[in-house]
Amino acid sequence: MVIRRTLPEEDYSLVIRTDFSDDEAWAMVCRLIKMPRTRYRFQARVECISDATCEGLTPAEIRSILPPNSRESFVFLVDSEAIIRPDHPVLVVDLHEEPGRTFRVIPSEAWGVENNLSLSNMDFEDFAGSVDDDGVFRGFP
Repeated sequence: MVIRRTLPEEDYSLVIRTDFSDDEAWAMVCRLIKMPRTRYRFQARVECISDATCEGLTPAEIRSILPPNSRESFVFLVDSEAIIRPDHPVLVVDLHEEPGRTFRVIPSEAWGVENNLSLSNMDFEDFAGSVDDDGVFRGFP
């Protein structure tokens, strides 16, 4: 199975659904991630992928579903923890610097992660090293 994109890879990062227990929660998490933020209306430029063949997909398996020539340096996974927890922390998976390394981000801060990692303005470590005690990035102080 290979992910089929409908939007240009160079313009949009992937949000991949791996938990199919709650369609409404999935739709809400995608809306929250895409919602414009800041007074300048920055927002995450993402494509939300809901493909049942991705159910239970782990960070170690991500590369196997991306096209061989994919330039993705990271992906967002909406797993069971993102669906169940009230703050919906989405898993961010590094595919470039330390493949398989992860941290979580709340949807309202996903724009900063997506914008900065996509443009290489910041490194994965900048965000992973700034998570709260529970492993979730909730923004910079």
